[in-house]
Amino acid sequence: QVQLVESGGGLVQAGGSLRLSCAASGSVFSINALSWYRQAPGKQRELVAASISGGNINYADSVKGRFTIARDNAENMVYLQMNSLKPEDTAIYYCNALVSRWRDELPRNYWGQGTQVTVSS
Repeated sequence: QVQLVESGGGLVQAGGSLRLSCAASGSVFSINALSWYRQAPGKQRELVAASISGGNINYADSVKGRFTIARDNAENMVYLQMNSLKPEDTAIYYCNALVSRWRDELPRNYWGQGTQVTVSS
């Protein structure tokens, strides 16, 4: 099995910062990509930031310049540094990983449980 666990969410005032962490564990042979999504009440889940093995990183336009994604491949971790937070950033943030459990397995998507981020005005 593969598990993803997010942490670091909380309540912060507009303009503040939070750092989210996601740890992958279990039957992880390799991680091809790590990404962060978020979902606000009544809205669809949206991609926030993605880090692809091979070096490609992309951000949603709404967070570009404010959020930074970083990977620690040795520890199967991914982080999301969130600065200059806005009330519209309020959402549950989910970690997603493309994981191969054994050599040559096609990677599958795995999701974390989510961590709540609330930004007050």
